[in-house]
Amino acid sequence: MASQIQHHDGGDHAQTVASHYNQLEEAGLAQRTCSRIFFLRNFNNWIKSVLIAESLNSLRKSDHHSSVSVLDLCSGKGGDLLKWKKGRIGHLVCADIAETSVQQSEERYRQNVQRERNKIFSAEFIAADCTKVRLKSKYKNPNQSFDLVSCQFSFHYCFESYNQAMLMLRNACECLRVGGYFIGTTPNANEIVKRLKASKDSSFGNDVYRISFPHNNKENFPVFGAMYNFHLEGVVDCPEFLVYFPVLEKLAAQFGMKLVKKQTFADFFKDNVTNRGSLNLLSAMQALEPFPPLEGSSPVSSKTEDYQIAQEVLNSVLGSQHSDRGDGPCTKRIGTLTLAEWEAATLYLVFVFQKVEDILPFEASSL
Repeated sequence: MASQIQHHDGGDHAQTVASHYNQLEEAGLAQRTCSRIFFLRNFNNWIKSVLIAESLNSLRKSDHHSSVSVLDLCSGKGGDLLKWKKGRIGHLVCADIAETSVQQSEERYRQNVQRERNKIFSAEFIAADCTKVRLKSKYKNPNQSFDLVSCQFSFHYCFESYNQAMLMLRNACECLRVGGYFIGTTPNANEIVKRLKASKDSSFGNDVYRISFPHNNKENFPVFGAMYNFHLEGVVDCPEFLVYFPVLEKLAAQFGMKLVKKQTFADFFKDNVTNRGSLNLLSAMQALEPFPPLEGSSPVSSKTEDYQIAQEVLNSVLGSQHSDRGDGPCTKRIGTLTLAEWEAATLYLVFVFQKVEDILPFEASSL
């Protein structure tokens, strides 16, 4: 990737993204269960759950805060509200560009308040483009501070331009107290470029996801505005931008932030799946598909190659018994993702920054 930072505003794709998520219908449980990416979505949700729980635990170990305040950037329809409830936080601010999503999130929160008889965190909801609007001016409390800031599967939109990246980081960091964390999940630019270079043309993917670039240049990418189109079956179909992580580190450092973790989903999974609590959560969230399929159910993929690795692992456990899929009843099962889903999941990484100094870059402090 290019090493020179280019300061330009780039195009304006915010409305495209907002329209996409505003028009995305809320799927019911039955519809989600039938989805080709049911287990992939649950797996990604598990990654978020473990990351959030891990960060809250770290906060409470280092500082005995009885009430944790959280900023959820690009919070969508409120899919992480239950995670914040389980994390026993005190206050939550949700901000998202899609006004319809914000309304749905607020309604979901109200239902939780009624269900819990007000024994739940307080919350406020803001409809705003987190890459173009200074959120501090929108908070009910002008002196609002946060212990944790989370941005899940959305940070990459701010790398459309230098100015957008800087404002997103300002929103994430300026009200974060020293010692607090900025956590997130985002596509791994190095992995995307690696797969692009291995492809025959300017696109790659499978029956679950597809990434296509608007040009055939596989060697030179701008640091900001390196756009590609991302399609994930039934969920995402809009422009995204490569996040050049060394630049992100340098920009974050200007806000007093230090990188403490950057890990691919594959490595994060390996490190946490041995933890009993995380392993139990993996099962409870149905984050892996049972293999062989449970009696009366069908595999999510009809392609044998999608289960080749799972079959090899099962064979190693059972020896030669049940060496062929469907060869009589099998009492041993393992959890897996199809190969296509795993290829999609491993496009991503998790990151954790910690605020070590209360500073703002000159250009941000002068705004």
